[in-house]
Formats: sequence, C-alpha cells, structure tokens
Amino acid sequence: MGQGEEVKTRDAPNVEIQERGEIFFFYRPKIDKQEAHSADDVQRMFIVLRPESSEASDTEVKQDPKSGKESASSGQQGGHGEEHVNIKESLLFRLIVMGKKSLPDPGKKNSRRPFWGFVELVTKKLDDIKDALRGQEYDTATKGRRKNSDARAFGEGVYRILKHELGNGKMHTHLIYKLEFPGGDKRNEVQESLNVKREGSFLIQIKNPERKGGAGGGFGGLQKKRKAVFPAHLQGEFGSLGYHAADPPDFLNYEGCELLLIAASDDIEEELGLDLKTETSKSSEDEEEEEECKSCSDLVKTFGEIASTRPLFEGTWV
Repeated sequence: MGQGEEVKTRDAPNVEIQERGEIFFFYRPKIDKQEAHSADDVQRMFIVLRPESSEASDTEVKQDPKSGKESASSGQQGGHGEEHVNIKESLLFRLIVMGKKSLPDPGKKNSRRPFWGFVELVTKKLDDIKDALRGQEYDTATKGRRKNSDARAFGEGVYRILKHELGNGKMHTHLIYKLEFPGGDKRNEVQESLNVKREGSFLIQIKNPERKGGAGGGFGGLQKKRKAVFPAHLQGEFGSLGYHAADPPDFLNYEGCELLLIAASDDIEEELGLDLKTETSKSSEDEEEEEECKSCSDLVKTFGEIASTRPLFEGTWV
C-alpha cells in the first residue's frame, strides 16, 4: 500500500507535513473471551504507526534499543537514550494503546474532549510488533492460568502528522488519516463502534513526563517508572508547560510517551485543504477484483498470519 500521497486542494501555507506513513488499527477481546461481539467485549484498542518519510528530514531520533521493551533486560521501564534512524531506509514501528478503547468521534469536533493514550512499544523489528499482537497465556496468583486472544485487524490506511500555524506565533499539530481498507462503500460495525471513521483529523498533544498529575481524558496516567525519559532537546520543548504539540514527531519514538487526541474533523479537505490519497482508491465491484484488492493490503502481508482480518474486510466482530 505505501504511504499514499497528499494533494493540496487550496492554498494553505500554514500547513506543514511533519511525517508520512501507514496506519493500522487492531483490537483485542477481553481476557478469556474467544470472540468480541461489541465494544463492551474489547480489552484494548491498538494503533500501529509505520513512519516512512518526512518533509524536513528522514532521520528521526528514537529511544536507545537497550531501553524499554526493545531491551529484554529493562522490564516495564519507559524509553530513554537516543538512536538515530532513517525512516526511508529502515523499518520503524510504534504501537499505541488508546485508554478508552476507541478514538474520539471526529464528527463531534465541538466536543473537544481529549482521549488519552500511550506508546506501548517502539521497535525496528517487525517480529516485536507481531509478538505484542499475538495472544499469550500467563499465570496469575488469584485466577490461575489466563489467556489473551490474538489481536484482530479492523482498519488500514495512510496517515500524516502535520504542523498547523494559527498565527500570532501559535500552532498545533494534527494526526490525520484516511483508510484504504475496508472500502468506503461497505458498512463496518467494528469501525462504527470504535469511532474509526473513513477519515479523521485529531489534534495531538504530548504530555510532559516530568509534570505531576493525571494524564487528562479521565485517566491517571502511567506509573513513573513506565514514563518516557526524553533526551534534553525534546524535554526542553515543554519548558514549564504540561503539554506540547507533537513537533517533532520524535516524541512518539519513546515508549511511555503519553498523548492526547482531540477530535478536530471528519473532513480533512474541508478543514485543512488536503486530500489524502491511498494507492487503492476505488472499491472493488466483483469478487475477483475484491480478492485482488485484498492482495494489495500491507496489513494482510505483514500481520495476516497472526491477526484475523474478518473485521477488516467483512465488518463483523470476531
């Protein structure tokens, strides 16, 4: 599928693309459930971002691979340290967990209620992401042996992180996306329940890990040992503020980075003058074309062996 392309539909000099890439959506049923039948049966919702290029520089700073979950010896500690990675030449994945197990509804932009999430895993290894999405059995002291089911895939598309200048020295950042699968002409019960619309725009803010207090969005936030420890040049961007725009997107390359998403719009072109285009823009009209279309899916190629794609292509809970 690739990162797609964006087309400016009107002169918008106040919008600057910070990062381009692919976005994948997954959910996991609650513990010991074989299937989910509604949003109430969802234990976790995941977003996987795969950055592929940038407007300014294709080299990003990420956590030291000896920190966080990249390192088998660091346990549950947050990401720290530095490693430079060229996102055009090297794979890079971020696994994000949404606290409310859904996105804010981008169609209700007047709500402005923030939804909290955090970066669970950052890695250059595809197998690390597969392992995180794969079901596991584990022992507990009170309930004995328990099992997590494999994650299910229910959305695939392209995304941008962009800087939006508001004038008077003010700006904010957006995470915008447009789905490629499922096709736009199909009703998808899972997506509707978890507020993953055909396209969406969200303000994205990064929480200062050195500030005490809740994470916002009705959540207390991560334990101190699990929070990211940003390098000085990133931490310095906060100053005395509790939150900062996702500028640069490198903030998201640290496990334990806490973030807020705030609904902005379900019409990117109307809001920002950008039309996001995926590589497969037309829906299939017959079964043969539909199967051909599925073969284009990077999600199927990459995660199909571990994640059921029935919610992605059939729109049904699994």
